Amino acid sequence: MGSATEREIRWVESAWQRRITRVRRLTGGCTSTMLGLTGHDGEQAVLRLMTKEPWRRHAAGLLSREAAVQHQLQRSSIPAPRSVALDLSGDSAGAPAHLMSWLPGRLCLTSAADGILEAMAQVLVSIHQFAPGRDRPRQYQSWAAPDKRVVPPWAQRRQLWHQAFELLDQPVPAYAGTFLHRDFHLGNLLWSQGRVSGVVDWVETSWGPATLDVAHAATYLAMLHGVEAGARFTNAYRRRADDRHDEDGCRYWNVMDIVGYLPDPVKVVQPWRDSGLSISDDLARSRLEQRLEHVLRAH
Repeated sequence: MGSATEREIRWVESAWQRRITRVRRLTGGCTSTMLGLTGHDGEQAVLRLMTKEPWRRHAAGLLSREAAVQHQLQRSSIPAPRSVALDLSGDSAGAPAHLMSWLPGRLCLTSAADGILEAMAQVLVSIHQFAPGRDRPRQYQSWAAPDKRVVPPWAQRRQLWHQAFELLDQPVPAYAGTFLHRDFHLGNLLWSQGRVSGVVDWVETSWGPATLDVAHAATYLAMLHGVEAGARFTNAYRRRADDRHDEDGCRYWNVMDIVGYLPDPVKVVQPWRDSGLSISDDLARSRLEQRLEHVLRAH
């Protein structure tokens, strides 16, 4: 049926206690196959299938983390999906699977208007204010491991990258730990009537510096809409969070995020094109490098 196999459908129908009448492929999803499902009674759900490597190898940890976080967030005002069922091994569904509730809204990748950035900032502040209690998520993981610290062949300003790698060789700055989404950006937000109606993709949720979430959203915006968009979002967050930031520390976390896109940011570009945006690989690379220059030159 649609984009789902009979085995996947059987598992969902058993777990959800509904007959599936419609399956549709959802756009995005760099790490997973995402399917929208409609039951015989009109109810909707979303199925995440960990079909892509290397994430499939780590599916049990990723999916169990996402489900646990979604259960936690039910006691908050953060618009996150609700976990319905898990198949961590894929023995029943055919691939590691997470069935979760459907949230209203649509992606909005085409605008970096002030209203969009302010709404993003407010939601991120709310996420960072969430208190998980004793069920604190795992410590953040850097996506800028030493083996990524190689100047990419497409670089126009190689010295910038050498400066970035030298900065990351320094000791990690002190920080106050915060509940992090850890993959917060426009591609993981749903919008309805000008408001954020859903925050999705909680597989990387962590505990770490708030600036790491801010940096990730800003870098994504910079590649989509230019460096200024990322800077405006950062300022919007700082105003709402009353963030008296340490510039050197912020620079470190921002550079860590940027280097995390190496060796090439093109992996995030195709989902944008699938959503109708005209952004070339070279434009995304150029904007990533411009973002790095902006961060390194910030005072």
